[in-house]
Amino acid sequence: MTTAPLRPLTTGELLDRTFSLYKDNFALFVGIVALPRLISLAVQLSSISLRSQTGLSAAFGAALWGLVFALVSLMVAAASQAATVVAVSQLHLGRPTSVSDAYSRVKGRIVRVALLTIVVGLGVGLGFVLLVIPGIILALMWSLAVPVAILEDRGINDSVSRSSELTKGSRWRIFVIWVMFIVLSIVVAFLIEWPIGLVAGMLGAKAVNSAGIQVASAIASFISQCLVGPLATIGFSLLYYDQRVRKEAFDLHHMMETLDGTQPGLAHAT
Repeated sequence: MTTAPLRPLTTGELLDRTFSLYKDNFALFVGIVALPRLISLAVQLSSISLRSQTGLSAAFGAALWGLVFALVSLMVAAASQAATVVAVSQLHLGRPTSVSDAYSRVKGRIVRVALLTIVVGLGVGLGFVLLVIPGIILALMWSLAVPVAILEDRGINDSVSRSSELTKGSRWRIFVIWVMFIVLSIVVAFLIEWPIGLVAGMLGAKAVNSAGIQVASAIASFISQCLVGPLATIGFSLLYYDQRVRKEAFDLHHMMETLDGTQPGLAHAT
């Protein structure tokens, strides 16, 4: 397997590498995202089944399932994101990997990534509430926190600080990449899910809340998440390496030496 040269990449090159890596390893990345999201989908479908019933107990049950779904979704997102970061690292450095291999390397780190996601989400959310621009700035500053946490095996505070350090001086560039992935996610989700909304609209207001439409929407959302979900994580994982190359003269030889005697892709930075 060939390795990508660890040299500074232009924004265009980084995006091209992101899509090439995704296309060449489509089954791997979709498999990484789909595996845990099947659990999330099962919980969501169970919640829809409860909501289709009537009565106070059913309403309470649906609310409880909603809470369970939120927690499961958080853990699912953390697991798939962590495993995707590892898979990108392995492929970027020319090492073979698989769905099971990627997940085996993030055991014990998923809860940390979930907590990191909460911390970053709360910080960015507060920034958006106070004023939109601070929220955007924080999102850009902390955009590499998850790759740092996984690839350098750092804690939450260290990951946030390290991400801020790595992104300094490159935030306009990161902003362009960030916006592109957001727009892409919205477009793909719309293309996959709009036919269901169209059918529901044709059937009338009652159909929108029907169990059948909700199940179809949940499945469509699952498909769009599996297809688009890996892209941003791939892009920001590659961006992590690119920022280290730019700021620390990080090269392939250095990385391979760091990984010797450790779990590939999970070495602490030196």
